[in-house]
Parts: sequence; structure tokens; C-alpha cells
Amino acid sequence: MGKFIIKNTKTGIKFDLKATNGEVIATSEVYKAEASCRKGIASVMRNSLVAGIEDQTVEGYEVLKNPKFEVYTDKAGEIRFRLKARNGQIIAMSEGYKAMKSCLNGIDSIRRNAPEAPIVKSEE
Repeated sequence: MGKFIIKNTKTGIKFDLKATNGEVIATSEVYKAEASCRKGIASVMRNSLVAGIEDQTVEGYEVLKNPKFEVYTDKAGEIRFRLKARNGQIIAMSEGYKAMKSCLNGIDSIRRNAPEAPIVKSEE
């Protein structure tokens, strides 16, 4: 089972969702307070199961309503996703992937791991 890791940064607090193998599936923005970070985690838990996938890598893609996973190509040519909540806020982002299949596997991993993942505070 995956887990959410809450950790302090130089500018605030953020979370990573890690898969069972320890790989980071998604990361959050930097929050000012731990309470806000925990609300972000709760939003990922809720929204990941019902979010559609909007593939922005294809021309004329269908724009979906939030919550949704937006799949896009970054400036380096890698494929990434971001999970948007019902209010349109980005609540989680992925690393860059070389292949669409790997990106879609990342989304699937969030759907499998996030809803039941325990929340752990890192002491780093």
C-alpha cells in the first residue's frame, strides 16, 4: 500500500504520495501550514477516484469538468499529469514520463493507492 509523506521544505510544507515500492507517484504544491497540506491530501483521496482523464497531448481534445487529471507535454517533451480538484485547484502533480503508457500507469497508481493511504509525517 502507498502512503502520503508530509515533509517540511525551506518555504513551507508539502506532501508526496509514494507507491508501495517507494517511488513518488505525485507531489503537492508547497503549503504554508500543515492543516492546509492535510486538506490537500484529503482532496486527492476524494477526487482521484472520480476524476476523468483529459488528454491535452492530442489536438482537439475534449475539455472535461473538474475534478480531472490533465495529461500534457511539458517544455522538455515529457508527459506529465496534474490532478485538479472540483474547484479547479491543482492538488497533485507527477514527474515527467517518456511514454504515455507510463503516465497513465501513474494515474492508475494514484487511484489504487491514494484512497486508503496512511499519512506519515517525515522527520527529515
